[in-house]
Amino acid sequence: MCIDLGADDAGFVEIGREEIAGQREDILKFFPAAKTLIGFVCRMNRENLRSPARSMANLELANTGNRTDSVACSIVRRLERMGVRAVSPAMGFPMEADRWPGKMQVLSHKPIAVAAGLGKMGLHRNVIHPVFGSFVLLGTVVMDAEVDIYNRPLEYTPCLNCKLCSMACPTGAISPDGFYNPVNCLTHTYRDLIGGFTDWVENVVDSKNSYDYRRRVSDAETISMWQSLAVSSCYKSVYCMAVCPAGEDVIEPFIENRKKYIDDVVRPLQGREETVYVLRGSDAEDYVAKTFPHKKIKRVGNGIRPYSIEVFLGFLPVAFQRNKSDGLNATYHFTFYGDKVEEATIVIGNKAITVTHGHTGTRDVHVRADEKAWLRMLRKESPMVKEIIFRRIRVRGPIKLLRAFGNCFA
Repeated sequence: MCIDLGADDAGFVEIGREEIAGQREDILKFFPAAKTLIGFVCRMNRENLRSPARSMANLELANTGNRTDSVACSIVRRLERMGVRAVSPAMGFPMEADRWPGKMQVLSHKPIAVAAGLGKMGLHRNVIHPVFGSFVLLGTVVMDAEVDIYNRPLEYTPCLNCKLCSMACPTGAISPDGFYNPVNCLTHTYRDLIGGFTDWVENVVDSKNSYDYRRRVSDAETISMWQSLAVSSCYKSVYCMAVCPAGEDVIEPFIENRKKYIDDVVRPLQGREETVYVLRGSDAEDYVAKTFPHKKIKRVGNGIRPYSIEVFLGFLPVAFQRNKSDGLNATYHFTFYGDKVEEATIVIGNKAITVTHGHTGTRDVHVRADEKAWLRMLRKESPMVKEIIFRRIRVRGPIKLLRAFGNCFA
């Protein structure tokens, strides 16, 4: 039925499945009657996505995204006629924007697709379908009926570990060793969308006049923002998806001649002259300068400002710049007080970070802070020095270690 209604593949996952345990509560919150999740894929046209002309790639993403949402609505409509209640969360946008910068999506399609046997996550953190490869968009329908047979995850991964996604990524967010930096990816790829739009608005507000605005934002950037607002969401890069050779329908040219595949598919994207948007002091800034000197670097903000200590702690692993932490091995105890007391231990060592609740281990630095003062400092509404002077933030331990801590986050 799903394929007849336009899906290219589909699978079924029971609500009690362990693989989706992390989002079961959220699903039941918006649809308490949920019993089965229908995961499905709609395939994209490869050459459009591979084109260095971003208009072609974005049009392909927009058209397939609209088709995916349309297929989901068609499935829901057919189920309702059969007497089955069902809902269809959006493929991408719109999301629950009032939750920003927390989890905006109603549900996460990727783990559902993996649980439904529609693919496995690749090095680039996209689901790779065994036949269509990375050239798919994902949809989900949630219904209040059970099915006779549920699908299981694939027993193998289609990912070839070829690392072409790492080679093509303009920000270095995908490392060959498997490390992924989400904030560096988001800052560039979503420049005209979530976060980047907030930064653009603040540039408008802070500009003294039109000349000052044009000093901050080029005419091309203004037009790009207008296009995303007026036409559809425009992404600065989906190169990781474009170059991926995995999948039965995709792999043959790569197997026959790897060098030619790289020359034909990867090099044009690597060689594209473009602006890469980075956070000041980030690993991405260093990576672009070293790897793609022909690309222009622009330092921007990404609009991500934690509104609570819980969000701050949860966001630390996402914002971590591991190359900036090179040589640092330290344990930090944080105590936040205000409406309630929150304690956390943050360990940075061997270019990795761990965040745990409570105080554990022997601390090198102890930071005790009023939660409101700490959040003001993070939002750059008040300098840390001022908060320390007024004793709303107190630091025990070497101040150089606290500076080193701050340098790990752009």
